[in-house]
Amino acid sequence: MKTLLRSCLGLLAAALLTQCASSTPQSRIGRNPQLFAQLSTKDRQLVTSGVIREGMTRDAVFLAWGRPDRVTMGTSHGRELESWTYVDQQPVRTMNMSMGFGYGGFGYGGYGPYGYGGYPYMGGGPSVTYIPYTAGVVEFSRGRVTRWMASAR
Repeated sequence: MKTLLRSCLGLLAAALLTQCASSTPQSRIGRNPQLFAQLSTKDRQLVTSGVIREGMTRDAVFLAWGRPDRVTMGTSHGRELESWTYVDQQPVRTMNMSMGFGYGGFGYGGYGPYGYGGYPYMGGGPSVTYIPYTAGVVEFSRGRVTRWMASAR
């Protein structure tokens, strides 16, 4: 029973880690060889490098950049438009300070030779927060890229 439980937990952990692993053009091509085979020679070279161009199909953009974080639809001059937005996260480093009054450290439950009570403490140090930003936007009309923008890397 324990072996079965451990095996199930191991498989669950592996599945979660696989989902969290970053997707690359090569991994997407490996999972979708039929889409890659339908591309022109020029687009295959670009997709392998993670590069897109005007005129590419949705499938080529998916293979190059992956699944978008947001898809929006609209119209312009009577044409249907589709926009794919890609979001990434940027680390922001800060320095934090904290102060407080705590219990413990002087014997059981805070009692001891120093009497009942706690001790003041100060703490702090570097901290990292991740801020989302728009990494790229691709616009399509009639299933082809008409415009794209990407943040400088």
